[in-house]
Amino acid sequence: METTRLTMAQALVRWLTAQKTEIDGQVVPLFPGAFGIFGHGNVTSLAEALAEVKDEFPTWRGHNEQSMALSAVAYAKAMRRKQIMVATSSVGPGSTNMVTAAGVAITNRLPLLLLSGDTFTHRIVDPVLQQVEQFGDPTVTAADTFKPVTRFWDRIVKPEQLLKSLPQALAVMLDPAECGPAFIALPQDVQAEAYDYPTKFFDEKVHYIRRPQADPREIESAAATIASAKKPLVISGGGVLYSGAAETLGAIASKRNIPVVETFAGKGAFADDDAFYAGSLGIAGDACSNAIAEDADVVIAVGTKLQDFTTGSWALFKDPNVKIVAINAARWDATKQQAVGVIGDADVSLQQIDAALGDYAAPGEWIERARSEKAKWNEHLDEFGRAVSDPPAYNQVIQRVHQISDPTDYVLSAAGGLPGELFAGWRTKEPNTFDCEFGFSCMGYEIAGAVGAKMALPDRDVVSWVGDGSYLMMNSDIYASVLTGNKVIFIVCDNEGFAVINRLQVNQGGEEFNNLLRTTKHTNLQKVDFVAHAMSMGANAEKVESLDDIPAAYERAKASDKTYVLVVDVAQYEWVGGGTWWEVGVPEVSNRAEVRAARAVYEAESKHQRPGV
Repeated sequence: METTRLTMAQALVRWLTAQKTEIDGQVVPLFPGAFGIFGHGNVTSLAEALAEVKDEFPTWRGHNEQSMALSAVAYAKAMRRKQIMVATSSVGPGSTNMVTAAGVAITNRLPLLLLSGDTFTHRIVDPVLQQVEQFGDPTVTAADTFKPVTRFWDRIVKPEQLLKSLPQALAVMLDPAECGPAFIALPQDVQAEAYDYPTKFFDEKVHYIRRPQADPREIESAAATIASAKKPLVISGGGVLYSGAAETLGAIASKRNIPVVETFAGKGAFADDDAFYAGSLGIAGDACSNAIAEDADVVIAVGTKLQDFTTGSWALFKDPNVKIVAINAARWDATKQQAVGVIGDADVSLQQIDAALGDYAAPGEWIERARSEKAKWNEHLDEFGRAVSDPPAYNQVIQRVHQISDPTDYVLSAAGGLPGELFAGWRTKEPNTFDCEFGFSCMGYEIAGAVGAKMALPDRDVVSWVGDGSYLMMNSDIYASVLTGNKVIFIVCDNEGFAVINRLQVNQGGEEFNNLLRTTKHTNLQKVDFVAHAMSMGANAEKVESLDDIPAAYERAKASDKTYVLVVDVAQYEWVGGGTWWEVGVPEVSNRAEVRAARAVYEAESKHQRPGV
């Protein structure tokens, strides 16, 4: 057998560069590159191996380990899981900084390969700098913190273990049912060790994402359940995007008079003006989708994990006999809530169910009601957008930008008040133009993720909506976007604090406390100059003083040859509305009458919750 002698780090990098995939008929790298911050634990061995292939496998310098891994996550989403980015860190805090990004990837079912430096396997010099010592188990290091937030975890303690570990890690990341982050710990001494690897291990290989098919009995059962419906409703989740099932689902919905609503992960699969499209569902959704969801007798959940924000904490569906049909590649998601489960690829399963439905169609008045509700919601958004406040509400800014945006502009956001306002208020002009990370609702994704999305979509404008709280939490990738030439338009909406959490606090009867900046225990309150800060990192930036100034400012941002930051002061208490109830812990005993009133609402609404049987 022919062998090639390489260090473990060299073998790892060579194998990564040999993995390919096919996109639109072109064979391209499955791993298009890595984000890396080097330190002890990855700079002497892994960095040397990466430097040898820097032209074919580029390494992008990060500024925070969490943010660079978030960029990798957003890249994978923009590429619909067809390509996977790598993120590498040193030992200790560099490693643990990536744990949050792993949480984002696993929650959103997105592939990400994390390579962390680790301590020495020989332990002669324990403890090394930044080593976490677990007194009862010397095998535990900081790398073990990734176990709860990854689909695949391994520590390479012998160079030859790569031969088994790498293919298994990749299989998980490419599996539509298991998809999520893979983590491999790379001890410093083992990275440098050499081994005679089989040369064929580095042969080029083209990979694809499987399309598993459901058991025919599941298809039959799902079709029978749907055929019994007088008020069916489709919930379209992220799996519709990853399966490429939107065209199939849209054709079925049109033919069979079934309204389609979207989740956060699934938003953007359909244009807002599609005749069957009925809006954004749930707690942060719109009034139209929630109104019809309350009356639905069969809910067809396609490619969604049915998060509480989607289901109104399972109190949204008011029909006591409502039935759930769950179509999902993941068994875990297809079998929730005693659903009629269809475990398989969304596109294939939908085609098979459609064939089994015969001439079934829901009553015409059902789809007409959905259209009527949608028209009323659009009127609400139009009226909201025409209003003028000082400072403006989030959605007044959103509607003004929407009016002048290009259909291909890729809208991105994550945590705070903006996700709900965009989810309910942004009317998708063209499919595949929306990314709101709300599975983990990770502050900081807005800026870092936008850079990754722009890398994946270089010919489109990426427009990232950022609250002042998220901006202050993680902003260094504005500099990264300038440094790498990946231009992003950032719209920073400043309401001087965490206004959406303040709303939650007040709505549950609480005192305004520690969320808006003026309610914190500080005596030197100063307004942040986000324009000056962004410009200090090399971006172009300007303050937008009024709603009427938005069109010209947005055009300047689009014309700019580098990252552009628009800063807008927004109201703290004005929201677009439309959502449904959400379960949060409301104190059963309180000295505040407002809290006691909120507790009464909690007890009344929780009676509508579907127990899962």
